[in-house]
Amino acid sequence: MTAAVNHDAELDASGLNCPLPLLKAKMELNRLASGAVLKVIATDAGSQRDFRTFAKLAGHVLVHEEADNGVYRYWLRKA
Repeated sequence: MTAAVNHDAELDASGLNCPLPLLKAKMELNRLASGAVLKVIATDAGSQRDFRTFAKLAGHVLVHEEADNGVYRYWLRKA
């Protein structure tokens, strides 16, 4: 079940393998204003580690994340 987390933009990176979900998310975040929330949907299990690390290093906030039957969802608040 998907949590009702408000977001300003959504990126579906399903079917893409590392590092594409993260690269596409970075490009999408660049378009958004500071404080905006980007929801990312991915199917690559490695994306969990990638998004956690990316948020820490880039200063973004990983507001929420969930995994459900091989589908991973992330809500990133832009720094």
